[in-house]
Amino acid sequence: MLFLKRNSTLIKEGFGKYGFAINYLKSNKSYATKSTNADKNIVFIDGVRTPFLQSGTTYKDLIAYDLATHSLAALQRKIKFPKEIVEYVVYGTVMQEVRTSNIAREAVLAAGYNDRTPAHTITMACISSNQALTTGMGLIACGVYDVIIAGGVEFMSDIPIRHSRRMRSLMLQANKAKTVGQKLSLLSSIRPKDFLPDLPTVAEFSTNETMGHSSDRLATAFQVTRKEQDEYALRSHTLAAKAQRQGYLTDVVPYKVPNVNEVVNKDNGIRVSTMEQLGKLKPAFVKPYGTVTAANSSFLTDGASAALIMSEEKALQLGLTPKAYLRNFVYVSQDPVDQLLLGPSYAIPQVLQKAKLNVKDIGVWEVHEAFAGQILANLKALDSDWYAQNYLGKSSKVGIPDLNKWNAWGGSLSIGHPFAATGVRLATHTANRLIREDQQFGLIAACAAGGQGVGMIMERYPGAKV
Repeated sequence: MLFLKRNSTLIKEGFGKYGFAINYLKSNKSYATKSTNADKNIVFIDGVRTPFLQSGTTYKDLIAYDLATHSLAALQRKIKFPKEIVEYVVYGTVMQEVRTSNIAREAVLAAGYNDRTPAHTITMACISSNQALTTGMGLIACGVYDVIIAGGVEFMSDIPIRHSRRMRSLMLQANKAKTVGQKLSLLSSIRPKDFLPDLPTVAEFSTNETMGHSSDRLATAFQVTRKEQDEYALRSHTLAAKAQRQGYLTDVVPYKVPNVNEVVNKDNGIRVSTMEQLGKLKPAFVKPYGTVTAANSSFLTDGASAALIMSEEKALQLGLTPKAYLRNFVYVSQDPVDQLLLGPSYAIPQVLQKAKLNVKDIGVWEVHEAFAGQILANLKALDSDWYAQNYLGKSSKVGIPDLNKWNAWGGSLSIGHPFAATGVRLATHTANRLIREDQQFGLIAACAAGGQGVGMIMERYPGAKV
């Protein structure tokens, strides 16, 4: 790929020219991590997900609750564990359905789990189910619980659209009005503009800028070309299609949508195109000169995921064979203006340091693809001495991972990105790839809104099977 031919001098020039960074900016098989702060081993038994579908397609008449319920029920059917062993459920969501504000609890009840199983819902943008996993790890490490389900759901086919602020205020006042006259007085004050809806946007509250705009500026700063982005997008779709065809995406559990004849059994956003076709698309955000297009960006997606994690001791008691150990993790945050999407370049070196590992020790990389430009910028950052010295506090660059081990089954650009469900998808793919590819360590990384990010280390469990 072309991006591997660029060096850190170009990154320095790009940052200086555009002012972004200145102004804002095969390993041993002993199966024992070099460093872990946990008093007990925490294991990843398995994970599942609904097929990830482009929003507005087959799932369009459902709600998030339906997908979340299916993921929890399907997880139990796949692993065949007694539902009563689950002591706690942590579930993520970003675009919240107001009728199921604690969707974790509602889905637990609907999926037939014990009504005495507590559940809570969390949000951390695109790393919400990563946070669900690590929250579960913390509860297990502290000895509060032994068996936890972590997951996430996103439903972009039906997002909450509100009345305007003034209309909401008038309606609340009218609800409290005691006389017909008071109500008529309030109604008479309504103006046509009050009927304009308050639409949610995929934009930063602090900057009012969409991620697409941020990705375009980041690609410019790191001198990532349109051709490089289209090449990476094509790579993602090609690898995902191959994995789908070879039957590697075993985390997908079919879903029979009510009133739909065919069972949904695969992701529907995977489309292998050509460089020529990709090159015809116009910029989606910065027009007319931007390089980020609909094809080299992740798309709005509906989907849910869930994973069973527990202490290793409990797993052995239950006769379950885990797929992987959940080892180290770290969360990072940085400037949300010009470093909004650089979470992986901050999280990767930190989590490697915590685990006393280096880039060459990692046999499986699963990194969230928000945009092709975002991925390539992070790779260039990892390969830059200048960036490492000025932003990571390191004397030399982290280094570029072996791209043969990087998102080998495709990623969010092709598989899809239901915001809060992606983290568990990354973890399940990591566990399954560690087994299929006979590797010891896997690293998960992702960026998220607010300039945040996550890095996680997983380790293959001895005797694990897909």
